[in-house]
Amino acid sequence: MTSLQSPQNAKGASDFVKQSSLYQEFLAEREEILRHKWLESERLGHDIGFERALLDWIRKHRDSWRAARRANSGHPAPRPATTRVATPQDDVGSPREAA
Repeated sequence: MTSLQSPQNAKGASDFVKQSSLYQEFLAEREEILRHKWLESERLGHDIGFERALLDWIRKHRDSWRAARRANSGHPAPRPATTRVATPQDDVGSPREAA
């Protein structure tokens, strides 16, 4: 066998991934995108394809879908990343005094 993992170790890693909350969220989101694809394809009378359904669902529904899942799961909403812009009061580039 040329692989570094035995079949048993690979199966264990695969089971671990499948049980992870991140993978479960991925599957749930994918299911919603496929549902959206079906509904929009039926409404328009032709298959809109996965990529178009994905982009449309992200733009129109993902934020509210995620918020509803967080509300139902009891997990707090993630805090948005913030960046601080340097101001002249920060003395950017000037040497600091020794403490």
